[in-house]
Formats: sequence, C-alpha cells, structure tokens
Amino acid sequence: MNEFDYIIVGAGSAGCVLANRLSEDPQVSVLLLETGGSDKSIFIQMPTALSIPMNTKKYAWQFETEPEPYLNNRRMHCPRGKVLGGSSSINGMVYVRGHARDFDEWAEAGATEWDYAYCLPYFKKAETWAFGGDEYRGDSGPLGVNNGNNMQNPLYGAFIKAGQQAGYDFTADYNGKQQEGFGPMHMTVKNGLRWSTANAYLRPAMKRNNLTVITHALVHKVLLDEQPDALRATGVRYERKGKIENLRARKEVILSAGSVGSPHILQLSGIGPREVLEKAGIEVNHHLPGVGENLQDHLEFYFQFKCKQPITLNSKLGLWSKFLIGSRWLFTRKGLGATNHFESCGFIRSKAGVEWPDLQYHFLPAAMRYDGRTAFDGHGFQVHIGHNKPKSRGHIQAVSADPHSAPRILFNYLQHEDDREGFRDCVKRTREIIGQPAFDAYRDGEIQPGEQVQTDEQIDEFVRSNVESAYHPSCSCKMGTDELAVVDPETRVHGVQGLRVVDSSVFPTIPNGNLNAPTIMVAERAADFIRSRLTGHSQILPPSNAEVGMEANWKEKQRTNPPA
Repeated sequence: MNEFDYIIVGAGSAGCVLANRLSEDPQVSVLLLETGGSDKSIFIQMPTALSIPMNTKKYAWQFETEPEPYLNNRRMHCPRGKVLGGSSSINGMVYVRGHARDFDEWAEAGATEWDYAYCLPYFKKAETWAFGGDEYRGDSGPLGVNNGNNMQNPLYGAFIKAGQQAGYDFTADYNGKQQEGFGPMHMTVKNGLRWSTANAYLRPAMKRNNLTVITHALVHKVLLDEQPDALRATGVRYERKGKIENLRARKEVILSAGSVGSPHILQLSGIGPREVLEKAGIEVNHHLPGVGENLQDHLEFYFQFKCKQPITLNSKLGLWSKFLIGSRWLFTRKGLGATNHFESCGFIRSKAGVEWPDLQYHFLPAAMRYDGRTAFDGHGFQVHIGHNKPKSRGHIQAVSADPHSAPRILFNYLQHEDDREGFRDCVKRTREIIGQPAFDAYRDGEIQPGEQVQTDEQIDEFVRSNVESAYHPSCSCKMGTDELAVVDPETRVHGVQGLRVVDSSVFPTIPNGNLNAPTIMVAERAADFIRSRLTGHSQILPPSNAEVGMEANWKEKQRTNPPA
C-alpha cells in the first residue's frame, strides 16, 4: 500500500477533480492526500454559514501576509482550505468563470492552447447548469450550479436596474456569451447544499477500489531521484499522527495544494529560486526561479448604504431568526439557509480603453462584514467591489526546511499605480450606479466610505485602510515557457519528470472573477492531458467556436450607453 500510480497532494478544488477523473480507469491506482479532515459539518454544508469555516482553524489554514507596504503595513488574512474539498468547502460558492479574454491572455502569455476556445468545453464538461445546457453551459457535469432563491429580495432587482439606468448592459448569463453587464449571480449550490468538489467529485469516486484517500496527512516534500537523463519525482514524504512515511508514485506526483501550498511544497523539495532555498536552509535540487513568484490576488471593499425600508438581512441576525432559518434548512434544504445571498452582480470596465471588464460587483442585501463579525446597527445593503486585473505582483517563500513552518506571503497589494487608479474608479462608478432612480425608494446615505470621502487622496487613504482580500491567491507557479514559468502548457514542472502542478497557482494571470470555476476547469483539462499520456491517444476535447460578446467600441466607450 506504499506504492500507487498517481499521488495527488491536496483534496481541494483541483485535487478532488483529478482523483475522480484519474480513478475512472480501473487499471490505475490513485492516492489522494489531504492535511485536513472530514467536511461533514453543518457549517460547511449550509450555504448561509459560509463565514464560519473560512475563519475556523479546523477547516482552513489561517495564514497572514507580511506587513503589506502599500496598505499601511497591514497584515492581511489569507485563509486556505484544510479539509476535504479544500477552499471549495470554505469559499463563498460564487460561480464565475472569468471573461473569455482572460484565457486568451493566458495563451498570449505562453500557455499554448489555453485560450477561451479550448477552455470552454471543459467549463461545460464540469457543470450541470440548473436551467439546461447550451453552447456555453453544461448539463451533465458533476458540479451543480444555480442562481439561489431567484432574487426574492427587491434590492437584488434594484441593483440590476440601477446598472442599466447608469448605461450598462443587462446580461442574462455572465458565464455565457457576454460577461459585461448586470444580472443574476450564480452559485455552486445543489439541493440546498454547498456543492464543493468534495460533494461533486470526490464522494462518488470514493466508492471505487482503486482510489485511496488519506486525511490528516501533512506532506513534507516530493521525493526526487537524480537519473542520468533528468531529475525525476518518485513519490512523497508525509507525516500522519507523528509518523513519517515515504510513498512511491509509479507514474506521477501531482501537487494540487493551492497557490500557497504548491509552491511551498516545491521549495521544501529543493525546487525553486536558488537564493530563496539557500536562505531557508534547503538543499537546492533544481533551480527554478519562478516558484512562488508572480503571486496575484483580488482585493475588494464593501460599499455600504443605509436602507430606508426594513427589508434587509440585517433583521435576520438575531438568535431566533437564525434558529428559524437553520431549522427550515435542516428539514427542507430551502430558504435563506440555502443561499450565499450574493444573487445579483455586475461586471464593468473601469474606463474607456479597457478591452474587457476589470471591475466586479457582488451585491448583498445587508450591511455586514464578510467574516460575519460585525454588522451595521440598522438596515443597510452593500456591494463588494474590486479591481480584478491587478498589475502588482508578490511572492510565496519558504522560511525554513521545516514543513510545519508557514511560508512568507507578500502580495504587494496596490504596488502598481494602475491598481490604485482602479480602486478610485471603483468608488466613482459605484456612487453613480447606486445614485440611480432604481434605488430612490431604498437608498438613505452612505455608511462607508462616507460622503466626506471625495478626493483621490481621500479615496486612496480609505482604500489602504479598509480594502480586504477577496481570497483569490493565484499564479504562483505560472504556466508557460518564459523564465518565470514553473509548468509547461500540460502542467508538467519544467526540468522534473513525473511531477505536475494542477491548481490555481498555474494561472499565468488572474481572471476577472472568482477562482473556483476556472480551477475546476484547469483540473478537468489536466486530467485529460494525463490520461492522453497514459493511453497514447488524445483525450483532449476539441475547441469551441462559440461567439464572445464584446463591446465593439471599447476604445472610446466605458459603457454601452454613457449618460449625457
């Protein structure tokens, strides 16, 4: 039992997909290693409880960044899933693929054949869209996707209407032909349950005899063998209940430990930038300068407003209301317990000359922190708004050879002036949208930033002090062929045979949207690469020729119908 064909490290958004797809072949033995434990908790499975697992040490690595120099030296919270399902078991369940041009950008950056035409078939393969499949949406995949409670609160519709009144498009399906515009938001919830990759992919696969899952297993490093022709990954060393063991991989080791975990494990294995490894006291086995570099994330802040009418979720925060919501969910899997409450959204371009959306809105009919710790005393609503195409870059760096020591994380948030300008646009565009007539019956003044925050300097200071991570770390083992590329376009680590990285760390650039959907897509496609090599026959789905909806006059127009 110490030898398997494939060893997958990390049972998260990518690892669960790989475990399912690779074990479909009964002739192949697959091992899945996960540091965390079971996901069978009401706080994970009930969508409305999303803030609890994210902030619980049992279910998430509670990482913190180094003091961020452009955010007043604040240390930023960086939770990562440590449970079956990984971050798909602690996230906000928002389903956003990203804009088509995000993936064209990957191909342009050297990730050959990762443009939208090649990615779309794998988004479809992964998904069962609640309203049926078409040229863009899937109807038979493991991942259940719906749109919550159909926007029963009138504030959801007011937000969409206000976006149209401000001159932006309505988009019936931002994951379909056209992302740009305002419309209903989609979530990975099925039959009232969080539809994590543990529920969607792993649980069905665990019935197979050729899949072994080991939890509470901390991987120390990848085992390497210096062969005459090349360096080769031969297995992993892991620790469980104080006992350290080596496991052998006959074919491949696949790291799916996420954008913090995967580069850290590579570095612990002696694969990474020479100077980082030497400083940490780690023997250099393979100098690969891009490991841990190119780190990107999304930032956001809450634009909060008082509400004239008592119709917001702020009235549902008492113990009795929570009891009623929880009881209904337990018995029926319906009601406010069965949604993440992000049921309408918007994707817009910050200015003319931006080719595709770089700002994203999540609308919430409540005024409260995302972590659930504090809420406005009264009725309010908010939009989470962020600049989603940052130019700032950070890094992940091992600090010692001890696998129990967390790596050093620095995003360098807002280092680039374009990112600071993007957040000024966030404030100005949002005020314009919420100021539309659709909100006249509800809007009752700003809670934050507050009407007194007007100048660029005041906006910059507000953002530095209040912006938060959207929990989308990515791109730290980028795919491509340049000097910072860690994996090739088939996700194989450059210079090491039998070793892959498959998770959001391989994104060359961060997409305009939440990361769970594109991470699952990457894993689906990587599984076909692996199976193609195993069988000698291509398993890769042919590219799509589906049309992409774009603003033709993007160079001159910031929105479709600019106000007079």
